[in-house]
Amino acid sequence: MKLDRFIRVAIIVVIALVFVVATGALLFITESALNVWDRLRAGPVVLLYGYIALMVLLAVVAVWLVWRLVVKRKVEPGKPSRPLSRADIKERLQQAQAVGVDTGDAQAELQALASRQASGAIHLCFFGEISSGKSSLIKALVPEADVVIDVVGGSTGDVRHYRWRDDAGHEILLTDVPGTGGHEDQLDALATEEAKRSHLVLFVCDSDLTRPELNAVKALLAFDKPMILVLNKADRYSDDEQAALLQQLMRRIDSLGGEVRRDHVVAVSAGGEMEVVTKRSDGSEGTMRRTRAADIGVLVVAINRLLGDERLALDARRELAVFQIAAEKLEAAESEYRLQRSEQVIRSATRKAVVGAMAAVSPGTDLLIQGYIGTTMTQELCRLYGAAPRDLDIEEFLSLGQSRAGRALPLSLAVAGNGLKAFPGIGTVVGGLAHAVAYGLIFDALGRSLVLTLTQHGELLPETAAKEFEAGISEHLEAGVRRIAKMALDEKQG
Repeated sequence: MKLDRFIRVAIIVVIALVFVVATGALLFITESALNVWDRLRAGPVVLLYGYIALMVLLAVVAVWLVWRLVVKRKVEPGKPSRPLSRADIKERLQQAQAVGVDTGDAQAELQALASRQASGAIHLCFFGEISSGKSSLIKALVPEADVVIDVVGGSTGDVRHYRWRDDAGHEILLTDVPGTGGHEDQLDALATEEAKRSHLVLFVCDSDLTRPELNAVKALLAFDKPMILVLNKADRYSDDEQAALLQQLMRRIDSLGGEVRRDHVVAVSAGGEMEVVTKRSDGSEGTMRRTRAADIGVLVVAINRLLGDERLALDARRELAVFQIAAEKLEAAESEYRLQRSEQVIRSATRKAVVGAMAAVSPGTDLLIQGYIGTTMTQELCRLYGAAPRDLDIEEFLSLGQSRAGRALPLSLAVAGNGLKAFPGIGTVVGGLAHAVAYGLIFDALGRSLVLTLTQHGELLPETAAKEFEAGISEHLEAGVRRIAKMALDEKQG
């Protein structure tokens, strides 16, 4: 109890002291300010306005220092909130070209779009997993088409187009793409991109949607792609089973947040041939092929109705989807450019670190040199990835990296010595050259850990980048030792 009372009294005393000190400081500042103001008013006008201008300048400098050192200035690389327009994608292409990014793939998408728009044809893409019956449906719609149908499945190995006309006489290109879910990932990507380029996707399945099919539907809906969900081979099910399956498919689409009308989920049968077992007159069994009639009327109605209601909207939505494809290809090209450019920045900093270590003439000089090089490398990599960190963040990252590099220095020296031994005529090397290689290895690992952090997070996170550096230091040392050892030898010989 006595202790508790003592603590309360102590708190009261501290509060009273703080109040007295604060009051005295306020009175002193007020008196000083009033005295300065009275003297300035009594003096020349030039002195008054000069003093005010100096105070304003000091305030601006203080705000700038706070902004520079404390406030994070991250450039958000996220996608724009509104759909990309033609002007948007052209502006991004021009900016990318200006810094040396290869925009060929993105430009090709826009050129292909212009060519398709000039033709005026509607593109319908039959999309689905292998053996779902896409080619058979096209054969049923266009009997004269030269469609290859393989009973084993997976007969389409590239993109094929077949001409058809709807009830209004519009020319329609039916696009058959490779079935997804096979063993070749590039065919899946080819099929998905072609589906995104089309006006309308006919997503063909032959039962309830599997997880890969759901993911494919979700990806197409993300591109605002108009869709008709086609349950093929419906003749395998009874009427009640068909109705239950169609309801289940609707629920699947609803769960993805998609908007597919009820009359755009249809059950059809592409027909074709099937093998049946027959019994001969002598009692033995045999097989024969029978032709099944196609039942695709409801699909034709759905296509004609959708094209009639949304012809102009389909053109606009297809254009936006292609702009998204072009933007994605541009982003991939930008990522590749950043990786290549970051490699150049890291190699340049590593070479400077090696030269700086060999040029250090007194204790502590190398620390100054390496600190300058590390700051410059960090700033260049951050600019490359669109991040604008505080100076304090850069300082913290380099400080954390330096502490971890100190612990890794013995390992770096050992790896550097082994790396130098691999070159004929060098033998066992100790001293300055080994230290230079060790510094180069550390800078190389530091730069790569920073690039990994910037790629994953889009900003400089000092603690995260330092942990990446510590976790991958051994791997980076082993991977870069021969290259950096050769770099050091070239510099020494040069």
